[in-house]
Parts: sequence; C-alpha cells; structure tokens
Amino acid sequence: MVTARAHTNIALLKYWGKKDINLILPYNDSISLTLDHFYTDTSVEFDPSLKTDELLVDQQPSAGSGAKRVKRVLNLIRKLGDSTMFASVHSTNHVPSTAGLASSASAFAALASAGAKAAGLNLSERELSILARHGSGSASRSIFGGFVQWHAGHDDQSSYAQPIQRNVDWDINLITVLVDTSQKKISSTNGMQSVVETSPFYPAWVKSAQADVKPMQTAILNRNLATLGELAEQNAMRMHATTFGAVPSFTYFQPQTLAILTAVRNMRKQGVECYSTVDAGPNVKIICASSDNELIMHKLSKIVHQDQLLVCKPGPGITYL
Repeated sequence: MVTARAHTNIALLKYWGKKDINLILPYNDSISLTLDHFYTDTSVEFDPSLKTDELLVDQQPSAGSGAKRVKRVLNLIRKLGDSTMFASVHSTNHVPSTAGLASSASAFAALASAGAKAAGLNLSERELSILARHGSGSASRSIFGGFVQWHAGHDDQSSYAQPIQRNVDWDINLITVLVDTSQKKISSTNGMQSVVETSPFYPAWVKSAQADVKPMQTAILNRNLATLGELAEQNAMRMHATTFGAVPSFTYFQPQTLAILTAVRNMRKQGVECYSTVDAGPNVKIICASSDNELIMHKLSKIVHQDQLLVCKPGPGITYL
C-alpha cells in the first residue's frame, strides 16, 4: 500500500472549458498556486484477491461520476503496468468537496501518485501530471508545489503541467473566505460545458486568458504582487462573465460573494494591496501579503464570521506518507 498527499491549488489564470472532453484538454493554458491548507491523503493497494475496485472517500463507499473518474485513472495505471489486478483506494479529503475549493485537484493528484507507485511504476513528474489530468484537469497542477503552469497542448502527451517557481520565497498568501461549503448546484464540469456550447462571450474569454499567460509568468518571476493580483482578478471576473452569457444563464456568486468582492475593491482604493479571485463556486480567495492579513480579516469580519476566514500559504507538491 502506498499513501500520497496532494494539496489543492488556486488557479490565478483559470481553466474553464475543454476542447477535448475525453482527454480533458483545455482551450487555454492556466497558472496556479498550490496551497498548504487544503489537501487529500489517498492510499492505494493493488490486491490479487479483489474481484473489483474498492473506493472509500472519507470512509464512505463512493459511486457516480467521481467513482467512474477514479476507475479511468486506475485503468490507465493498469495499462501502463501491464496488470489486471483490482485496487483498494482509501481517500480522505481535508477540503470540502464540490464547493469550488479544488477538492478534485488534490484528490486525483494524490490518486495518480499513490496508484502509480503502488503499481511499481516509476513515472516522471510530467507523466504523473498527464495521468492526474485524466481524473481532473486541475489535478495536473497539484503534482507540483508553488506556482505551476498547465500547458493546454493538442493531444494527450502535450497537455501537462510544470512548475514556474517551486519554492515561493516572497511574501504572498491567500485568505480563503468560506461563503458556502455545500455542494454546488451546477458542477464545474457541467458549468464549463454549458458556457463553451452556449455563451457568446466564450471565444473572447479564451483569447484573453491565453494573452494573460506571459504577463503572469513575468509577474511571478519578478515577485510583483500588484501585477499578479490585477491579472488574477481580471481573469476571474471575465471567466464568471461567461456564465451570465450562457443559455440558460447562471452564476456561482452569492450575496456574500458580491459583498466580499466590493470590500476588496474598497480596501484597494484605501491603499491596501489585495485582490480577489473566485473559482467555480461562491468562495472568494484574496491574494495579498501576509503583512496585511490582520487588517483585511478585520474588514471582512463585518461581512462573515471569523471562522469562515482561513489563511493559506504556498504549499508543496506531492509527498508520500
């Protein structure tokens, strides 16, 4: 049995839409920061006595689309290892599932890493990233720590992630505001597919997001928090604009989401260097320097309870326990 730990990541430049649904190939590159606070521990054991794959998530049997994606990754591992053995998979999420907090990223990065090692495979980080992508696109980035870029690619082997800056040695962190951790009414998969198929704003989103890649790379390497934050906030708002243009239109925002976005803009006008980003969910992440954490959290405590605020720092890549 092998146990791997993978951390979630927050996309500073978003992945939103697949040009190949089966291979999970995105329309544009994305860039993320791996976080220390949220993670998944997954244990995998291939057992010749098993008659089928067994999957427990948080000690409960798993079924449905999530279990199908696990099976897809396990089948790829079996193919790579020329094996027919079934596997026992035990996964524990230290992050709320399906709430827009990237639980699938950490889950499938941990599964790919533990599963490959349990099968006796010696995969490179790039190969692990490709394997994890087959479970969840954003999982390709959670193989690595720090700032990571996922190359959209054009086929299975050219779509993978690689680190931009593994060890983040400058003052940047995220304050995660947990507006609502319940399951989303519209999953990320269904939401992005609806947008790709029906939103007239989507082509402009892809063009804009790809144009952001080089400036974001430069901002990271120059340790420029202001430029990084501005790009991330613009990118997130443009992504969410595509949902309003979908048919039928929808949004992941809730009233508290909007209140927090407004509060961040107001703080910035007052000279506090802070920026918002929101994935496919209502929860807001605030990019800032740790020296401003206390002030920002004090302002936000007028909108949400203190226990809804979590400080996340840059996190590591895959570790084996």
